[in-house]
Amino acid sequence: MASVQQVDGGGAEPATDISEDELFDVLANQRRRFAVHLLKREEDDAVAIGDMAEQIAAWENGIDTAEITGNERKRVYTALQQSHLPKMDKAGVIDFNKDRGMVEPTPALTDIDVYMDVVEGREIPWSTYYLGLSGVAVALTGAVALDAWPFVLLPDMAWMVAIVVAFSFSAITHKYYTAEMKVGEPEEPPELT
Repeated sequence: MASVQQVDGGGAEPATDISEDELFDVLANQRRRFAVHLLKREEDDAVAIGDMAEQIAAWENGIDTAEITGNERKRVYTALQQSHLPKMDKAGVIDFNKDRGMVEPTPALTDIDVYMDVVEGREIPWSTYYLGLSGVAVALTGAVALDAWPFVLLPDMAWMVAIVVAFSFSAITHKYYTAEMKVGEPEEPPELT
């Protein structure tokens, strides 16, 4: 749960809590995820809704921003202005000034690290991978402890090193993978890479 402290000239107001449900509701829509990605990428800067609509339309259509049509941009702009940005503003992750056409991330958004676990086709989620790797490690440890053949051919220390190397290699790979899947980090949103 993220907590936001808002301060105005007269002093501190009570913290506004953003629940996981509200955050998941914001992230449930691709356009809102794209908006979150763009705002996190721009860090503390406000973004004009027109610029946001242009970039999101380009991502949705898999083209460069210079190639989008007026209709593609307008369709995204209208949806952002009428639906998505007010919903995100109500949840407390952005400040949307409709009159000025500007969108600004709140501390709640900047403090949240969002990772997308994109699983396509026959890939398996990382949690399932680690569960399977742990099962293999337990079975291997049991076989080595029982001096089962062919596990007696190598010393116990070699098997322990093999298990540690397997987990270390997996952790390094996972760290690299999640860095590429962090919302706001790479140039394009994780679901487009």
